[in-house]
Amino acid sequence: MEYKLLNGIEKPEDIRGLSIGELRELCTEIRDYMVRVCAETPGHLASSLGSVELIVGIHYVFDTPTDKLVFDVGHQAYAHKILTGRKDAFRTMRTEAGISGFPKMDESPYDAFGVGHSSTSISAALGYAEAAAIRKENYCSIALLGDGALTGGMAFEALNNAGASDANLLVILNDNNQSIDANRGALHNNLLKLTTSRKYNQLKDHVWNRMDGKRARTCIQRWMRSLKSWIVKKVGGDLFESLGIRYFGPIDGNDIEQVVSVLKRIREFKGPRVLHCMTKKGKGYAPAEADPTIWHAPGRFNPETGERLAGAHPRDRFQDVFGEVLCELARNDARVVGITPAMSSGCSMTEFGERYPDRFFDVGIEEEHAVTFSAGLAAAGLRPFCNIYSAFSQRAYDQIIHDVALQDLPVVLCFDRAGMVGEDGATHHGAFDMAAYRSIPNCIISSPADEMELKNLMHTALDCAHGPFIIRYPRGMAEGIEWRGKDASTYEIGKAECKVEGSRIAVIATGHCVWDAVKASRNFKAGEVAVYDFRFLKPLDEECLLEIKDKFRKVITVEDGCLKGGLYGAVCEFYAAMPGRPEITGLGIPDVFIGHGTQAGQRKATSIDTDGITAKLNELL
Repeated sequence: MEYKLLNGIEKPEDIRGLSIGELRELCTEIRDYMVRVCAETPGHLASSLGSVELIVGIHYVFDTPTDKLVFDVGHQAYAHKILTGRKDAFRTMRTEAGISGFPKMDESPYDAFGVGHSSTSISAALGYAEAAAIRKENYCSIALLGDGALTGGMAFEALNNAGASDANLLVILNDNNQSIDANRGALHNNLLKLTTSRKYNQLKDHVWNRMDGKRARTCIQRWMRSLKSWIVKKVGGDLFESLGIRYFGPIDGNDIEQVVSVLKRIREFKGPRVLHCMTKKGKGYAPAEADPTIWHAPGRFNPETGERLAGAHPRDRFQDVFGEVLCELARNDARVVGITPAMSSGCSMTEFGERYPDRFFDVGIEEEHAVTFSAGLAAAGLRPFCNIYSAFSQRAYDQIIHDVALQDLPVVLCFDRAGMVGEDGATHHGAFDMAAYRSIPNCIISSPADEMELKNLMHTALDCAHGPFIIRYPRGMAEGIEWRGKDASTYEIGKAECKVEGSRIAVIATGHCVWDAVKASRNFKAGEVAVYDFRFLKPLDEECLLEIKDKFRKVITVEDGCLKGGLYGAVCEFYAAMPGRPEITGLGIPDVFIGHGTQAGQRKATSIDTDGITAKLNELL
């Protein structure tokens, strides 16, 4: 499509001679291009729509990449990619051969710091600022903080450190009221409580209804905006300035003229400072403005009508099974509580929160707090189910050890998105959970092969008086096993199950890889390939492993996780000192970071799908 201004932009220098009117038109063109590309190549849309003026303004005022722009979360960076030499490559975003959906240092010199997880930007930008002082280099370090990242404790740690420094650091708070779901927490409530205040709105309506004439109403609008701005500044400014950080704002972050004007003035100041910008998530695209949660990552859609084109799900997703079973457990057991660090819709806890609001806790982007808070609930006699994406659980490693395992508390940790996750890539793969937590005493690690196993494991975990009890399951579709209406069973913890009998070679699999192994075994003569479901990685079924050793000379392990330290590592360790041990081949994630692409492509590349297992069996047989 022809764009009058955007087609001539290849790098930020190209926009620095434009007028404010042209910048305004450029923002409109960027939004249109972003919508049309994301309609065909799905990504994180609503956040990036809301941050266009901020990003255009930053590149217009500051000398990037000399001045360092560090993003938080990364969901809001699409306009940045489009303006920094990746406009055409933007169409390949999140595909196997294309660019990343997040800022990535080895992709562009304009990406000052790689990002994917939340609340890291202030720390990294402060590092740049202090390095500039040490090396006597003259540049500004900018942290663009948004999508709920200020609910994360790491952001406050960095602010506390920054306030005690003289660093040339600018923190831009992109306040859009949301992360993926609605923001939670006292800070968010204080910054925005004015807009929902009954007295404020009653005063506003009272004055408005008694004013006649457009001119008079316009004057009142301006006065009310000034009042609102003053109070928000008072609430927010006191917080930052108590930390030693100068506070500016709030300003309309979707007004390019205001953004540019304020940034030019703030650029001349030195020391740590915060600019508070109010923006609208989904700005400029009506469907995304109306429902920013759905349009955070909408999948494919018709850009003209906003109709989402995602096909019907032929099978349940693992996270949907989790959400429904959690509601069942809570209905029958008043001790059950649900905790999530800002991922209630992603992990399917929304319905639980609606049914049991007093037993549901969205703690914001605070994984460490979520785990220790769950430990406190467990210590008080409740049964917490704490759902965290596997990759994000890495942030709570110490809390899982120190606050849960060391005290042997019955906290159920449900790790959604375990294994390879597809288009989000290396920052979001749940590759390391099995290896990370397998060495922790008192820790139980389980992986369901299908929907019914997930249901059974959740019932097993509820009945277990020890912890942590980890249940890890992948992103996306399950096997299509009927589970609704079926009575749940509880498993003997640490016991494996033989799914297919065989005599020549054994496949030891865990999680969703079990059914790929079963399907692969059907490509051989009956009785050749045995398949074992090791739904528990810890404790490991050593009795079963001894039987396998006595029966088979060759063993394949299959897992959607890193080979080093995972199932392959556990089996090798068990057999290491034994005479006559079998020859062991491991299929799983190798010792590299896997990039972005389709989930199916990633599983194929690591040979953990049916074809890959079949090929390895052929080779060994």
